[in-house]
Amino acid sequence: MLVQKKAKTLVDATQGVIWKQLLRFFYPIALGTLFQMLYNMVDAIIVGQFVGKEALAAVGGSAFTLFQLLVGFFTGMASGATVVIAQFYGSRNRENVSRAVGSTMLLAVVLGVFLSAIGLLLSRHALLWMNTPADTMEMSVLYLRFCLCGLPFLLFYNMGAGVLRAVGDSRRPLIYLIITCLLNILLDLLFVALLGLGVSGAALATVGAQLISAILVLAALMTDDDCYRLRRQHFRFHPILTVSILRIGLPAGLQSCMYSVSNIIILTAINGLGTDFVAAWSGTSKIDCIFWMLITAFGQALLTVIGQNYGARKYDRVSGAIRACLLMSLIMTTVVGGCMILFGKYMMMLFVNDPNVIRIGANIFYFFSPCYYTYICIEILASSLRGMGDSLPPALIILIGICVLRVLWVWFGAPLVTVWPAWIGVCMSYPISWIVTSLCFFVYFPIKFRKLREGRLLERGTVDPL
Repeated sequence: MLVQKKAKTLVDATQGVIWKQLLRFFYPIALGTLFQMLYNMVDAIIVGQFVGKEALAAVGGSAFTLFQLLVGFFTGMASGATVVIAQFYGSRNRENVSRAVGSTMLLAVVLGVFLSAIGLLLSRHALLWMNTPADTMEMSVLYLRFCLCGLPFLLFYNMGAGVLRAVGDSRRPLIYLIITCLLNILLDLLFVALLGLGVSGAALATVGAQLISAILVLAALMTDDDCYRLRRQHFRFHPILTVSILRIGLPAGLQSCMYSVSNIIILTAINGLGTDFVAAWSGTSKIDCIFWMLITAFGQALLTVIGQNYGARKYDRVSGAIRACLLMSLIMTTVVGGCMILFGKYMMMLFVNDPNVIRIGANIFYFFSPCYYTYICIEILASSLRGMGDSLPPALIILIGICVLRVLWVWFGAPLVTVWPAWIGVCMSYPISWIVTSLCFFVYFPIKFRKLREGRLLERGTVDPL
């Protein structure tokens, strides 16, 4: 009975109408990522309202950007586990599913502890390098160090949720995020609003919520009576499977880091514009996360759908999923971008009451909202290739097209743009890099996909479950 009951919660993406199956993955992932976004948004709202704009700049500025670098790396690593397990699950290779789960969760523990320790040692130096404003430096260091203590919990949850999604269970990760998000809000109000602990209270609330999410996903993996159960004998590094996870996950993780590294360099330039602009950037970045969380959810949903169908050798369903996901992403971008243009000013009032900060934030929304269209193909095509096991070339394309080009623009191009305010020159690095990278994918993707579909080439890093 237990096995039958659990089976009803799993989605077999190799059967049924492809766009409906894609949405069955997307909705829980989208809601889950939105709740995950609320962790930092609630921190920012409560800190901005109860402490001040300096605290808002500390919670949403340099410290947040550095922390997101590590979060992005973890998300990419989790995608490696999702692809490997989804392909084995699609081919009905139950023994390798179990082994891959054991390797995945041990990798989460080891990486989480290691990166947390490195981050604690280098946190102040990194914030100094980013030209963090002096009046927010100590609060930024405090917030970042508290959050780094929760990194192992965050990675463990992300990897565990990736396992569940790979086998078609996107419902429970959503439930866990809802629980922990509500807990985070309550702890924020307790620590910041009632006890007056400031940014350290906001960080403690986030770490506490992350700990609970890790416990919940661990309980799910250890109690389910199915092939993805975390078994003691498989809780070790299986060399071939671990290498497969790293081959796909490491480039994806580094790809996410590239975004964050380029954003760090841009934020270094933003920090030079003063506390008001940093505070406005912090507020808009929290709302801007709505778009990024939704487009990432489409990418993660596509990753699982393609992983299962590629493992089952159903290439027509792979191409159908890509087309459907591109169309739905286009519709989502239109709705989200329009809302930011119309209501961005009022959204900023959630974070701060300073009129100048609100005005700057509204201008940032007006600039970025139309630019989102230029990014859609990057996320969808890169996720599609990763789902088929091709992870390194997309990461290299993004390295050159986004990270390198964006940095070169900020250093050499932006200073030449003198007809507009300085912040526009800096922000132009985003659409310029997105357009160039999209063009690169338009050239690379059809060639690679044709070879994979015809079954004439298995790229290095591709997991063949058969």
